[in-house]
Amino acid sequence: MSIWRPLSVLPLLFISAIAQFSFEFSGHHDVKPKVSLSADIHDLPNVLDFFPEHREDILGDEAAATKGGRKRDSSSVKTDYLGKWELFSRNSGVSAMHAILLPVINKVLMYDATIWRISQIKLPPGKRCHIVKQATGKKDCWAHAVLLDINTAALKPLMLDTDTWCSSGGLSVNGTLVGTGGFQGGANTVRYLGICDNCDWVEYPNALAAPRWYSTQATLGDGSFIVVGGRAAMSYEFIPAEGTKNTKIFQSKLLQETTDKSENNLYPFVYLSTDGNVFIFANDRSILLNPRTNQVIKQYPVLPGGARNYPGSGMSALLPIRLFQQNPAVINAEVLVCGGAPHNAYELAGHKVFGPALRDCGRISITHQNPRWKIEMMPTPRVMGDAMILPNGDVLLLNGAKQGSAGWHYAKEPNLNPVLYMTHAKRGYRFRELAASNIPRMYHSSSVLLPDGQVLIAGSNTNDGYVYNTEYPTEMRVEKFSPPYLDPKLRKLRPDIIKFSMPKRISYGNRFHLQIRSRESDVSKDNIMITMYSPAFTTHGISMNQRLLILGLSDVLPNIVPRVHGITAVAPPSGNIAPPGYYILFVVYRGVPSVGEWVQIL
Repeated sequence: MSIWRPLSVLPLLFISAIAQFSFEFSGHHDVKPKVSLSADIHDLPNVLDFFPEHREDILGDEAAATKGGRKRDSSSVKTDYLGKWELFSRNSGVSAMHAILLPVINKVLMYDATIWRISQIKLPPGKRCHIVKQATGKKDCWAHAVLLDINTAALKPLMLDTDTWCSSGGLSVNGTLVGTGGFQGGANTVRYLGICDNCDWVEYPNALAAPRWYSTQATLGDGSFIVVGGRAAMSYEFIPAEGTKNTKIFQSKLLQETTDKSENNLYPFVYLSTDGNVFIFANDRSILLNPRTNQVIKQYPVLPGGARNYPGSGMSALLPIRLFQQNPAVINAEVLVCGGAPHNAYELAGHKVFGPALRDCGRISITHQNPRWKIEMMPTPRVMGDAMILPNGDVLLLNGAKQGSAGWHYAKEPNLNPVLYMTHAKRGYRFRELAASNIPRMYHSSSVLLPDGQVLIAGSNTNDGYVYNTEYPTEMRVEKFSPPYLDPKLRKLRPDIIKFSMPKRISYGNRFHLQIRSRESDVSKDNIMITMYSPAFTTHGISMNQRLLILGLSDVLPNIVPRVHGITAVAPPSGNIAPPGYYILFVVYRGVPSVGEWVQIL
C-alpha cells in the first residue's frame, strides 16, 4: 500500500477546488532504476547505470538526447512560443552590476560600486551615510545597494562602506549573502547581508589575505567558500569564519600561466564537481583541484578558439546534475562554456577595432576518465552574456554583444536575442533563438532566475560612472523575460505545488514527499521531474554557485484525490552534489515548471 493513501486524507480536507491551477513542465523524468526486493522488470539496472560517463560511447551521439534512457522530447510539450519581454521597473535605484535572489524573502539584491559616489536612490533619512574621507568628514548619502521586491518592484536602499566594484558572492547555509573582494579598500573585504526585514551589511575590510578584484567565489561541499583569482592575485584562498582574518593563500600555476597581454583569466569559471573537487577554468585551460590537499589532480584539454574569461568574457554553466534513487559511484558532471572573444579583442577594442565575438560552445564531462571538449555553434556570436539555468534543465543564453570585449566602451552591436540551449536535445539541434529585447544589455549586466520561472534582467553600464548622454547609457530599467515554457497556451499544463504538503527542510539521501495539483490525467514518473535550483550570483557574465539538480523519483501516485497527485523524491546524497543551504524546488510536467518553493538542505 502506498504511503500516500493513509497520509493524504487529512491535509486534503483543506484543499479548495478554486486552487486547481495547471501549467506545463519540462518532460524530464527519473528513469534510474531502483533496486529492491519489490522492483519489477522495468526497475532493473542496465549497463548505463554503472557506466554513465560512457553513455555516448555506448549509444553514440544520440545519447545527448536520451539521458536516463529515454528521449526527453518524448514527453516534453512542443511550443512555437519565442518568449515575452516586459518592462518591470524604470528605476533599479543602482546600476545592477551584481545581482542575486535572496532566499525566502524573495528579493533581488543588486549593487554597483561606491567609488562613483552617486546612484539613482538616496539612503533614507536617519540612515548613516558613508564617510568618504575621515579627515574632512565628507559623506556619500547615495545608496549603492538595494533590495528589489520581485512582485512589486519596491526598492529598499542599503548602505555600503567598502567598495564592491567587480566583486564576488554566494549564499551561506542559512541564506546570508557572503560577498568578497572589490576595489581598493574593498579588495580584502568579506561582507555579510542576512535575510531579515532589518538586516544590513556587516563588513570586515581585512578578512582576506590577498586583494580579490575580479575574483570568483564558489561554495564547497561543507558550505564553506573558496575564492579564486583576481587582478594581480594568481592564487586562491578559503574565506575565514565571520569576524576572523585569513592569512594563508595558495599560489595557482593555472592562473599564472593563463594570464596574457589582456589578462583574459579574471573571473575564472569555478564549480564544485560531484566528487568534491573544484573545477577551475581560466582563459582557455582548466584543471580539477582537490580543495583538501590543494593538489591539482587533473588537467583538461585546451578549449580552442579564443579567450573565455574577463575581458574575453564568455558564458558558462555547470549543466544540470541528474540523480537517481540509487546513484552510480561516479555522478556525471558537465560544464558548458559559450562565446567569448579572440585573445587580442581587448587590445584591438582599445584602438576602436571591434572584431566579432566567438560563436562556439564547448561542452565537457569533467568527471569522465578521458574528458574532451565537444564543440557546437550558437546562432550568433556573443561576448559578456549570461548563462542562466532554467527549472526544466535548459540554459538561457542572453545579454552581451556581438563584437568587441568587456571594458568601458569596448563592445558594439548588442545581442538582443536570447538563445535557448536545450541540454538534452540531440547535438546539432540544441539551440533556438528567441524573441528580442529592445534594451541593450552590455558590460555590467546581470540576470536572475525567479521562482515563477521568469528571468529578471537588469544593469548594463559601459561607463565609468552614471552617464546618460552616450551610445550605451547607464541602464536603470529592469525587465522580465518569460521563456517558451510560459507560453499562455500551456498554462493548463503547469502544476501547482501544494505548499503545506512539502517540507521546508530536507536531509541528504532521505526521501521526502509533496503533493501537486494538476488537471492532467497522465501524471507519472515518465513526465514529471523535480528540480532544485541554487540561485546564481551574477556579474560580468559569470553566474557563481548556480546549480540545478534533477532528483531521483521514488514514486508518483496520480489522483490520490481528483487532480491531486503525490510525489516521493530522494534528496541529493551529499554536500558535494548539493552544498548545504537554500534551493528553489520546482515540479516540472512535460517541460513546464511550477512556481518554485524554497527548501533548505542540511
